[in-house]
Amino acid sequence: MTIADPIATDLTFAPVAGYIGADVRGVDLRESLDSEQAQAIIEALHRHKVLFFHDQQIDHAQQIAFSRIFGPVTASHPYDDDAPTEFPEILQIDNRNYERKFGVKAASYTNHWHTDVTPLVNPPAVSVLRANVVPDFGGDTQWTNLAAAYNGLPDSLKALVEGLRAEHRFGGRNPIFKADSSYGEKIRKAPLVSEHSVVRVHPVTGERLLFVTPGFTSRIVGYSQRQSDALLDLLFDEVATPAYTVRFRWRAGSIAVWDNRATAHLAPGDINHLDVTRTLFRTTVEGEVPVGVDGRPSVAVSGEQFTGK
Repeated sequence: MTIADPIATDLTFAPVAGYIGADVRGVDLRESLDSEQAQAIIEALHRHKVLFFHDQQIDHAQQIAFSRIFGPVTASHPYDDDAPTEFPEILQIDNRNYERKFGVKAASYTNHWHTDVTPLVNPPAVSVLRANVVPDFGGDTQWTNLAAAYNGLPDSLKALVEGLRAEHRFGGRNPIFKADSSYGEKIRKAPLVSEHSVVRVHPVTGERLLFVTPGFTSRIVGYSQRQSDALLDLLFDEVATPAYTVRFRWRAGSIAVWDNRATAHLAPGDINHLDVTRTLFRTTVEGEVPVGVDGRPSVAVSGEQFTGK
C-alpha cells in the first residue's frame, strides 16, 4: 500500500523539514470539517508524519471533535486522574505539576525520545497537542521520522532487527520518575508492559518503521542485558539522527498532530530550571495492535487494550 496523492481542497500543506513535518493553512478548527478537508488532513498526516496548525483558538470540546476525524478518541491516559470531569479525553501537560507527580522537576514525564504510550499493546494511532500557555523562549518539541530511521539502516542490520521483539514499559531503561512518587506507585500497582516487533508495518502506508525509543523500550527479548543495551543504543542513535527530525516552536493556539505509529518525539528539557509555565492539552486516538514484518502482532505482558469511543 502507498501514500495517496493529495486531493484538491483549499487547504495547503507546506513542508518544513526534509524528512518530516508540514505547516497547514486554510482551515479554522473552530468550524466542523467537511469530508474532503478531513480526508486531505488524514492523507497529509500519513505523508508528512506531523502537521502544525497555527493560531487556532479552540477549546477542549473542539479539540476532541477535531481529533475524532482520525478515529475514536481515548480517555486521557492510562494513569491520569487529573482530566477535567466533563472532558475525560483531555490530558493536561503542565510543567508545574510534574514535581508533585514524579518526584523530580521536569517539563514532561519523560525527556527521552518516545512514541506515546507504547507500553500499551495498542498504542495510540494519532496524538493531538494544543498549546495554551507557553514561555517566551524555550519549551520546543521535536519529532523524528521512524520510517526514515528504518530506511537509514544497512540491509544487514534491517534483516537482523526485522526478526526481533522488544519489551516496552514506563520509563524504559532509565525512568525519570522516582519509584516512590505517586506516578511510580500507579505503575507498580497496575503495570503496563507490552512486547512489540522492533520493526512494525504501518497499517495504512505499508512503511516499515523502527519501533523502539529510549522513553519506553527496556530490552530486546531473548538477548542478555549487555547485548540488548548495545543494540538498543545503536537503534536509539538512529532514531535520534538530526536529519530525520523537525523542531517546533510553540505559540498559544498552536496545534501539532502526529502519526504516533510513524514518529517519536522529544519533550523539552531546556526549561526545567526556569520559573516558567508551559501548559498544553493532549488528546489521543485509539490505535490498533502493531504487526511486525513477519505478520506477528504485539502481545500484552501486563495490561489490556486502551480503547476510545
